[in-house]
Amino acid sequence: MSQSIDIVVPDLGDFADVEVIEILVAPGDTVERETGLITLETDKAAMDVPSPEHGVIVEISVAVGDRVSSGDVIGKLSIEVSDTVVITPMLLHEATGDTTVLASPARAEGEVQKSGGVQTLVVPDLGDFENVEVIEVHIAKGDELNVEDPLVTLETDKAAMDVPAIVGGRIESVLVKVGDKVSQGSSLAIIKARSGPAVTPASKVAEKVTAPPVPTPAPAVSAASATAGPASPVRTAATLPPINEAGFSRAHASPSVRKLARELGVDLVRVNGTGHKNRILHDDVKAFVKAILTGQAGGVAAALPKTPLVDFAKFGEIELVPLTRIQKISGPRLQASWLNIPHVTQHDLADITELETKRQQLKGAARERGISLTPLAFVLKACVAALQEFPKVNASLADDGKNLVFKKYCHLGFAADTEQGLMVPVIRDADKKSVYQLAQELAQLSQAARDGKLKSDQLQGATFTVSSLGGIGGTAFTPIVNAPEVAILGVSRSSMQPAWNGTEFVPRLMLPLSLSYDHRVVDGAAAVRFTTFLGQVLADVDGLLKGSEK
Repeated sequence: MSQSIDIVVPDLGDFADVEVIEILVAPGDTVERETGLITLETDKAAMDVPSPEHGVIVEISVAVGDRVSSGDVIGKLSIEVSDTVVITPMLLHEATGDTTVLASPARAEGEVQKSGGVQTLVVPDLGDFENVEVIEVHIAKGDELNVEDPLVTLETDKAAMDVPAIVGGRIESVLVKVGDKVSQGSSLAIIKARSGPAVTPASKVAEKVTAPPVPTPAPAVSAASATAGPASPVRTAATLPPINEAGFSRAHASPSVRKLARELGVDLVRVNGTGHKNRILHDDVKAFVKAILTGQAGGVAAALPKTPLVDFAKFGEIELVPLTRIQKISGPRLQASWLNIPHVTQHDLADITELETKRQQLKGAARERGISLTPLAFVLKACVAALQEFPKVNASLADDGKNLVFKKYCHLGFAADTEQGLMVPVIRDADKKSVYQLAQELAQLSQAARDGKLKSDQLQGATFTVSSLGGIGGTAFTPIVNAPEVAILGVSRSSMQPAWNGTEFVPRLMLPLSLSYDHRVVDGAAAVRFTTFLGQVLADVDGLLKGSEK
């Protein structure tokens, strides 16, 4: 059965009467939760109004040029609510380390739950809690679930709980994401349930459960068991350290993660959590086991000692400022890259005297055509030539660690400085573009990054990245490789330096280059050949401009 719901403008903070600048959908369109429906623009930013649920657009009641505020209805959405299944939290982990099985919600005498057809799974009664944060989503569209498989993990300021499936079937749509706030009755997912007997309600009385015993040692742990999920209890003293029961109970992990850790014999104290507030996720446990068995660097990273906790307030006045969304995303990725990739940085100097002279001659005419002809455009064009000469630098290491993935395309990422932090837009098919075209796309993508209007596909697929700090300063730096790429070029400020021409010293404009690379793929000799070749290309400005518009 379908039901029509209002689409409402969410809280816009201090903004009111915000202009609608774009309509992104039409009646009849099928949309997923969080799909952008309309775009609003203030004097500071543009933002999309997302779909509240998975469904079909019935109508959009606003037009381009209209003005809306928080709470305004902008259309109607048809959603499927044929069979609503109330699901019960499976386990609650208190701050003390106790594990509790929660009671099922009370049901009318003789009431049963349907187990076939399309059903909407919703949040059950959470007691006094509302707006509880989703800290982990365990499912994705297309997943096949069994009864009691965890759907999401919720966390209040006092406890964490897993919400399990009480019907088996295939997930048609996931309606929440990490960071969402949910309350009783909020939709979590749509499932096409397998036909079968009704689920028997659990006991209505909460029952204290003691921790299960440590699994009996088994001959070995296979790598397959570490990636395939829970299996029969396995552990060996030769591969996995003994479980620290006191620390295990204090580890920041959901009940289902604890269950998986016990089945695999993993001491959660030794696992680094990558989830919200450093929560340990299922993938963290599996990665830890796999790393130990294969001797990969992740095993070392998981055992790294923590930095000391310091109460800064006891030394003076402080202010806590939340990280930006970009910093929250990029920080863990940069740390993972630094820990897992053996970095080496090759420093070099490129003579760009003739290049800069030519650029100064051309930039006025280029500006009249709306093109800002920056030095970075020439550097990107030179990088294309160098990557074609050294295709290994344009490659990636395959997941199996035994093969290289050579790419027949050249998509260049470049670091763009924004108020929210560094972003890396991607110029696709840079090898097919002239210096002028690269300069124009650089300007367009940089502006989109500053305005917060970059689309997801404009941030993906780079084969090589350039980070230019020349406009700010610096003589050299060691950029971190943007995995799964195998190299990144850092560009610092150019300066006039004396160069010996065989008879005398002459002033030359020299550009510092810093190439960081993955030493598993690129060795030192290849790296210095790359930067040397890059310098030669930058010195040949006529070659760089060949084929460009005049």
